[in-house]
Amino acid sequence: MSDDSRAFDSTVESRSSIAFVGDSITNHGDWGAWFPDREVHNLGVSGDITDDLVARIDDVIDVRPDAVALLIGTNDLGQRKSVEHLVRNIEYLLVTLRKALPGTRMLVQSIMPRGAEFSERVQDANRHLRQFAPSVNAQYLDLWPALAGPDGEIDARFSDDRLHLTAEGYEAWLAELRPALERLDDAPPMSRPISIIRPD
Repeated sequence: MSDDSRAFDSTVESRSSIAFVGDSITNHGDWGAWFPDREVHNLGVSGDITDDLVARIDDVIDVRPDAVALLIGTNDLGQRKSVEHLVRNIEYLLVTLRKALPGTRMLVQSIMPRGAEFSERVQDANRHLRQFAPSVNAQYLDLWPALAGPDGEIDARFSDDRLHLTAEGYEAWLAELRPALERLDDAPPMSRPISIIRPD
């Protein structure tokens, strides 16, 4: 093997890994093409609610990614789960990931807008997620301003069914996600587990 080949192999092996975790919105992303400089794990599963992700959280832990980008919760609302239920599950997921992967950088993405009838509950859930993220040393990405229309519904350009994203919707998401991941990369990694104090 030439010196050039060894150098190339070393570069490939040192690529940072990231797990994109969520439901169909994540599952349908072309993450490998969008982030060719990273080792990508697409752990989105169509139809997943937060209960499903809780059940398969070991799949995320097992790949031991350098970073996790989490987007989950909209299907809970579609199945009439309460905001409290989905928020508690997401908090559990974040606590579990932080304990199992103390050195992993985590990005919590806000639940995306969908039909206007969901607007109040989506924004309520997102307020809780924004407040909780720092307690597990996770960053928070608010996607609402980029994707929502003035009526609280997802912009019609970004979805044909008021839920899933069009190609333009993915472009709008990536425009927010790329700089958020750059900021995440610049953050100091966790070096040890943190104590998470939860209210009684």
